[in-house]
Amino acid sequence: MNAFMHTAFGITDFWTYVLGTIFIVLLPGPNSMYVLSVAAQRGVRAGYKGACGVFLGDFMLMVLSAAGVASLLKASPALFYVVKYIGAAYLAWIGLNMLRGALRSWAARGEAAAATVPAAAPDQSDPFRKALLISLLNPKAILFFISFFIQFVDPAFAYPVLSFAALGVVCQFFSFAYLTTIIFVGAKLAEAFRRRRRLSAGMASGVGAMFIGFGAKLASATMN
Repeated sequence: MNAFMHTAFGITDFWTYVLGTIFIVLLPGPNSMYVLSVAAQRGVRAGYKGACGVFLGDFMLMVLSAAGVASLLKASPALFYVVKYIGAAYLAWIGLNMLRGALRSWAARGEAAAATVPAAAPDQSDPFRKALLISLLNPKAILFFISFFIQFVDPAFAYPVLSFAALGVVCQFFSFAYLTTIIFVGAKLAEAFRRRRRLSAGMASGVGAMFIGFGAKLASATMN
């Protein structure tokens, strides 16, 4: 199989790429945490809207990587720092907004209020657009496509577009399987969150803190 993939698509060390992609996809990141939060607060349909934003964002990063933007970022440290600090600031801003919403929810005490008021003041913004932007500024995705994704394409292969396309299909397959699991887990939690305001606020505050952590991680990331 590995020899066939190298011959047909110009991919080196195919199974190493597959295993690495699985481990990277399974690591908690802004994409999965946002999709989980949306599914838990607004249901399966909204969760899949967010997932579609993630898929499109990852596809755009793949195209940029294949087009040489990854090499440009490596060659221009100043541009890399601009991109990463903008991304870090946006992720931290999302996290702070989640924490603010959780604090407002904590302030509204009482199970009776939780039965009639949406838990943890769910974000009503378009999950597709928000997930797309989160995906494009996701530190895990940026570092994956800059440092890992491009290493498995044979530079001597005559049709590198096929190589990147095959790698992209593999990445999107595992991302789809993982996000689908996340969505249905979130949907199972939705009823509990609707009934228990503090439980929802606890999750929102935890996810918000993670987003701030993701922003800090991106701000300290290097290209190596």
